[in-house]
Amino acid sequence: MTKQPLQHLAIIMDGNGRWAKQKGLNRTKGHEKGAEVIRDITTYCSTHPTIESVTFYAFSTENWKRPKMEVEFLMRLLDRYLQHELATYQAHDIRFKAIGNIEAFSQKLQDRIQHVEEATKENRSLTQILALNYGGRAEITAAVNQLIAKGKRDITEADISSALQTPYRDVDLLIRTSGEERISNYLLWQISYAEFYFSQTLWPDFTTTELDEILDDFQHRNRRFGGINE
Repeated sequence: MTKQPLQHLAIIMDGNGRWAKQKGLNRTKGHEKGAEVIRDITTYCSTHPTIESVTFYAFSTENWKRPKMEVEFLMRLLDRYLQHELATYQAHDIRFKAIGNIEAFSQKLQDRIQHVEEATKENRSLTQILALNYGGRAEITAAVNQLIAKGKRDITEADISSALQTPYRDVDLLIRTSGEERISNYLLWQISYAEFYFSQTLWPDFTTTELDEILDDFQHRNRRFGGINE
């Protein structure tokens, strides 16, 4: 068995609303608790010996279909999260990057995102990526159109990879919480050879202890990338 280093971890954070409902709380409380878990998992990853980047599915292009009040709360929560987490990023040498179409957000929120990206661009222990107003199909479509606009012909896989918003290595491990087992239009290009892990835990209850167990499980998998066992 050949062990492959885990360098790019992707997470679909699912279960905030169900967590709140189980506790008789408003859905917003689930989102607030979920934001705390993002901090815990990110700081954990910043000390991991091989993880270089962790990408969180924070707001999809489909999430606009949620009730207006919930969407507005999520926008305020994101702004507050980035404002508070800048100190965490700097303390742990974490670079922040957003992917997705942030032009749909308020100018204030766009400015916040860009400010935190600029302030942390030299940090090196980890890149934390938040997928915001993101969809995998939209990302691939935009990449192809960008290449066409540049006059590119006979487009290759390498061309598309270089034009994506996530010009990092492909995803090694994709984790989805809450027991759901679907991809939900997330990093479709980058997960081509990723290992999947579906956790039964609701995201607000997800811990670094469970993540450690999942990473250990990953190390015992045999990634053949289309080849055969030797």
